[in-house]
Amino acid sequence: MILKGSQRAGAAQLANHLINIQENDHVELYELRGFMSDNLRDALQEIHAVSRGTKCKQFMFSVSLNPPQNEDAPVEYFENALRLIEEKTGLQDQPRAIVFHEKEGRRHAHAVWSRIDVAQMKAINLPHYKLKLRDISKQLYLQYNWTMPNGFIDIKQRDPANFTLAEWQQSKRIGEKPKQIKTLFKECWTVSDGKTAFTQALKENGYILARGDRRGFVAVDYRGEIYSLSKWMGVKTKALKEKLGEPKHLPSVDQAKAEYAKRMTQRLKQHIHDFKEQANKDFQPFLRRKETLRKHHRKIRETLKSRQTERWLIETQERQDIIPRGLHKIWSWITGQHGKLCKQNEQEIKVCKQRDRTEKQEIIKHQLKERRNLQRDINRFKVRADHDWIALKQDIAHYIEMGGEPPSIHQPKQEQNWQIDYAEPEM
Repeated sequence: MILKGSQRAGAAQLANHLINIQENDHVELYELRGFMSDNLRDALQEIHAVSRGTKCKQFMFSVSLNPPQNEDAPVEYFENALRLIEEKTGLQDQPRAIVFHEKEGRRHAHAVWSRIDVAQMKAINLPHYKLKLRDISKQLYLQYNWTMPNGFIDIKQRDPANFTLAEWQQSKRIGEKPKQIKTLFKECWTVSDGKTAFTQALKENGYILARGDRRGFVAVDYRGEIYSLSKWMGVKTKALKEKLGEPKHLPSVDQAKAEYAKRMTQRLKQHIHDFKEQANKDFQPFLRRKETLRKHHRKIRETLKSRQTERWLIETQERQDIIPRGLHKIWSWITGQHGKLCKQNEQEIKVCKQRDRTEKQEIIKHQLKERRNLQRDINRFKVRADHDWIALKQDIAHYIEMGGEPPSIHQPKQEQNWQIDYAEPEM
């Protein structure tokens, strides 16, 4: 189970993200512990309000819990992980919120703790929390016999296409996947032995090597979007200078933008627009299938919740009815029958809770399987689409470099088009 944590502020922003039903198939507020409020927005605002009595700026500790994509982790696995996190960080009994998300056939959880110790009115220190979360992740992979990611076994094998929130937000704004962008930059870097080769490799893929405002190395695309190469490639400035020389010899960002503006004719712009428009149109059947499945699954869960609530009320009444009242209650105390009946009820409550949880988990498991089948079709579509989009950008870059117009590019077949705006965080 991959655990990613951060100390943060922004209670309203975080609450909006966690309860965003539009970007997720299912959102479940699983627990609110230690709050007066019964909804997530107000609960996180409570943390903020308490923190104002301290000097703490990052008053929340937020952790995402992500099991392997094709594993059906029951609630108990998440609860075990949360217990380990609290033991390692000292957050036991702190106000806590837990939200489950399901998206693209994956189920993961988000937990948010208050860092404010109310008794002492100061923030709980969380030293080395990233290392602690990594150790817990390894422990969980071993405990549940999951295949451990290579990056856990050997740090050198970590995915080179990991990206930050800022990188994902930038890529989402322009409608491309961050992993695709990062992989492209690293491939250009790897195959190049110097400035000339690297410049040409970038240019063939639609980017101009330029000098950033802080004298760093950046890439500029035809939109005028700027990418810091040290951040996107994970290469230190010193290593960049060793291979590329001093950035002062490169064109500025404004010069790179001006060069593209001069070469990006109206025909090129229209061509890109037409490709995206057709791609969006061809992706609609997948969106309709996803929405139909989402509504169907939500209806099933709502029906289950209503049925379990109704049954719980009936069973609660039945348990209350077996407890003697009046004089019979006094006699049951004397004979010890009252205690036996209470223990019997407690045991039945545990059994009924586990039964309801198991029923819900079976439905979730079945629905995740259905959603994964759909997602495989979507992913195959995206792979073909990514290939077409990269090829198109390379063609455009080639004709810009030649100083001419591109030939008429026929619309790809339906199954090869791309929905431009599907880029989503890979958590």
